[in-house]
Amino acid sequence: MDVVSNQVLASRHAEEKTTARAASKLMTTYLVFGALKEGRLSLKQSVVIPEKIAVLNSGGSRMFLQAGGKATVQELLYGLIVHDADDAALVLSLVVSGDEKRFVELMNQESLRLGMKSTLYASPFGSGKGGYSTLADLAVLAANVIREYPAYYFNFSVRELTYNSIRMRNPNRLLWLDPAVDGLMATNGSGQSYMLVASARRHSALGERRLLSIVSGAVSDQARTQESLKLLNWGFQNFDMIRLFEKDQIVAKPEVWKGSSGNMEVGFIEDTYISIPKGAVPRLRSVLVRNDPLIAPIDEGARIGTLKVMIENKVIAELPVFALEQINVASFLGRLWDTICLWFK
Repeated sequence: MDVVSNQVLASRHAEEKTTARAASKLMTTYLVFGALKEGRLSLKQSVVIPEKIAVLNSGGSRMFLQAGGKATVQELLYGLIVHDADDAALVLSLVVSGDEKRFVELMNQESLRLGMKSTLYASPFGSGKGGYSTLADLAVLAANVIREYPAYYFNFSVRELTYNSIRMRNPNRLLWLDPAVDGLMATNGSGQSYMLVASARRHSALGERRLLSIVSGAVSDQARTQESLKLLNWGFQNFDMIRLFEKDQIVAKPEVWKGSSGNMEVGFIEDTYISIPKGAVPRLRSVLVRNDPLIAPIDEGARIGTLKVMIENKVIAELPVFALEQINVASFLGRLWDTICLWFK
């Protein structure tokens, strides 16, 4: 996935349901980042490890938290992200919401808000029965983590931590192999099921390019590392980033009904970039799909349709298009006349 343009460049079995382990850990991280940004938590905040940790039997990785002991929110985040620790995920869920069940409800609420239509969370760490997700949904979540919380993204690039004199290394081996890779998370499922969600950024003439790769079901740590590296290199080498439209650039002036103006300027509210296969610029074309009929009042910045960008007949990107001006309602007679005209449309 191109994170800047939100395009999926290649996928296989992305809609098939899989375990929710990686999605659960990443959603827990997402909610913790949100609490940090809102000031409800701080990285230096000390947390007393609850008694509940003593009976945790998830079967996954742990940072060996002891009931009654203490850890900072930063240490717990490192344990969750760097070591894939189930006990760190559980404690953080209790710190955020006070109750594991309530936290799982928050996870599912955020999942729906983000448009993750094929995900169900059952725990903060993804072990046990009932939870599931897809790679497509996981990509949506990972991209939102990157976009919404740049101030906390550094946690994903930490290579190792030491807690209670125990040294733990990040299983995302790409952090050592490719300097462009700066996150996100590696998880191990039951049996031979290795997953890696990785992101890399490189600079271009137009600014930063960021790609996201997800490999699931690998038979070994080495396999997921190699396949992830292949995907990322393939994306950087075979696609170019172009600026398709500038901020406030007008792409159409569609007709508006019952408004103070008969037409409205529509376009993009920020510079818009897409990734295209190398050499494909001459074959680009676009089609604007509007939410017709457009009826006033229409606020400046309101979404009024989608611009489908295609190479020949294949859609490669769908971009939201917005009103670039405020359209107020017309006079009574103007509205009446447009109402009559709409009857015959």
